[in-house]
Amino acid sequence: MQIESASISQLVEWEKELSTHYERIRQHELNLDITRGKPSTEQLNLSDKLDGILSGDYRAAGGTDTRNYGGLIGLTCARELGADMLQVPTEEVIAGGNSSLTLMYHAVLTGYLFGFAGNTPWRELKAPKFLCPVPGYDRHFTICEQLGIGMINIPVNAQGPDMDLVEKHIREDNEIIGIWCVPKYSNPTGVTYSEETVERLAQLGQIANPGFRIFWDNAYAVHDLGHYVSLPSIRAATLENDTADSVLQFASTSKVTHAGSGVAFVSATGDNLKSLQQQMQAMTIGPDKVNQLRHSRFFTECTSLKDHMRKHATILRPKFDCVLEHLHNGLEGMNLGQWEKPQGGYFVSFNTRPGCAKAVVNLAAEAGVKLTPAGATFPYGKDPEDSNIRIAPSFPPLEELDTAMAVFVLCVKLASVRQRLEQLYQKG
Repeated sequence: MQIESASISQLVEWEKELSTHYERIRQHELNLDITRGKPSTEQLNLSDKLDGILSGDYRAAGGTDTRNYGGLIGLTCARELGADMLQVPTEEVIAGGNSSLTLMYHAVLTGYLFGFAGNTPWRELKAPKFLCPVPGYDRHFTICEQLGIGMINIPVNAQGPDMDLVEKHIREDNEIIGIWCVPKYSNPTGVTYSEETVERLAQLGQIANPGFRIFWDNAYAVHDLGHYVSLPSIRAATLENDTADSVLQFASTSKVTHAGSGVAFVSATGDNLKSLQQQMQAMTIGPDKVNQLRHSRFFTECTSLKDHMRKHATILRPKFDCVLEHLHNGLEGMNLGQWEKPQGGYFVSFNTRPGCAKAVVNLAAEAGVKLTPAGATFPYGKDPEDSNIRIAPSFPPLEELDTAMAVFVLCVKLASVRQRLEQLYQKG
């Protein structure tokens, strides 16, 4: 039944039926969580051979004793791993600790306090701002919010950010100093940027503030669910447009090996890396080189990166199929929501009817299913349409995910019917 064509009497009957079903589920006292894109235990098990892989041999190629201090930019073997993930030269990579988010925070702080490559520090501008493709990654927005950097919403379409709007803002406001990008399997939409989008992003350095930087968070560079999806090279595009300094690329092994003890990477031109290193020297003596060596040996002695990620995909694919099957079977053709069908990454993005997302999340919580808070995928936690919900299938066992999605679909229906009834009653 299409919700717009239903009469009030039909909607009332439907609401009663849904409410009865919902109350029965509430009595089960479920406790299910699909809030964040964490690897499952089965995925983490894939990397257990990291333990003991060094067998007492802590020396890297060239004789470096990884147990000791030093090596600010990381081991060469670790930088080679990052270069492989990001498809860039090794000399343009710094290998750090476990968190790419930490490197991103450090990079934003460097731009804000000191500036990149001799450019004006962002804090000296009256109102520095970032462009934020939405829906997007909440932790990106938190960095800007904490530093008082303004944020401007940029809608994401099937090709990536709305580049007409991006270019318009940059031409009209010289105090836009950054844009967040998750270019492959975007969090949460699953979109991979098109060649045209990457090319237009690479050209922004020609019209933007000299201190402007693209924060290219390629968190899902190797996280294909099956068919490989190619992402055009932002490095190649910026080199062609003489804007290479405008990009900082990030990646990590956080959802490749063990989440809290991986290796993170930042890639950039020499001038940008020099700016980052100058500030790093004040905050650290060097990264965990023992862990970097472990990862280097793991991916040479135990598995290749591609083979390892195929194992991840084998575990993840049935979970994504479960989510999409519930959405298709429960909501297709009813005009109660729209959703993406990602080819990789960690999320499924779902848009309710405008004004329903918070109600869906609240209903699900009362029924024992925790979802990412409505609005989390927008700056300041404010979704102007109150419609986007990020579904994270990776962590729970398949049977729990199956139950959670059945509850989710029920809550979408119930919230939508109640909203439609309220609208019709208000019309009289």
